Amino acid sequence: MGAIAVTGATGQLGSRVARMLADRGAAQRLIVRDASRAPELSGAEVAVASFEDEAALRTALSGVDTLFLVSAHESRDRMPEHRSAVRAAVAAGVERVVYTSFMGASPLATFTFAREHSQTEQLIIESGLRLTALRNALYADMLPLFVQDGVIRGPAGQGRVAWVARRDVARLAVETLLDAAHADRIYDVSGPVPLTMDESARILGEVTGREIRYAPETDEEARASRAGAEEWQIDGWAGSYKAVATGETSVTSHTIEHVTGTRPWTLEEFLRAEPGSWAHLA
Repeated sequence: MGAIAVTGATGQLGSRVARMLADRGAAQRLIVRDASRAPELSGAEVAVASFEDEAALRTALSGVDTLFLVSAHESRDRMPEHRSAVRAAVAAGVERVVYTSFMGASPLATFTFAREHSQTEQLIIESGLRLTALRNALYADMLPLFVQDGVIRGPAGQGRVAWVARRDVARLAVETLLDAAHADRIYDVSGPVPLTMDESARILGEVTGREIRYAPETDEEARASRAGAEEWQIDGWAGSYKAVATGETSVTSHTIEHVTGTRPWTLEEFLRAEPGSWAHLA
């Protein structure tokens, strides 16, 4: 197979994917904004480009068969960046895209950013590229960041989320990048256990040795607590919790174990394996 291009290769997910691909001996091209920050990996070329610079990205993708497309940073509207990336991929002759989407992605998703993921999936398909969509649950390392003064506050109700470790998403991504049999598929990607916020807070407290609890909020209380932020940020933050409340994040899939042969970490296993994710709470 031809080269694999990895965007976001200096980020938390992309860097893991790049290292795992190198361990498998895959030829890859790391697409980064700053070459000095690119990981030095065997069999990896480095190309400098960004989603905003379509011409540079098209050049960077020349000769690439498969693209690992990590979604752009959340913003008021990141679709122009995604459209530019897809156009560049088509122009460069890329055949297949593995895209980091979000669980429950749809035009009517409660989580506003999941609507953008749905648009991007459709954009990739309509462009003629073959899509492998990884609809990831909330990342496990996000949970400790939700804690403020020992409390997780938000309008999540008693909904559940099967937190997933980026390490496990990376393992899955590598398999889908290396095997074109995963083309034209949409995968729900989660950890093995769906937890309420109460249960999640209890586990986080037990691992960190801190007293951590969940305080459910109404939508109005949640929005008021973020007064001063931009409207799109408030919509996204509140929407992530509300998607838990509606059940949109409660899907618990066996995708990772089925494709990789190894069960993903539970939330507790992740927290104990990667204490750096909650070091700020200690």
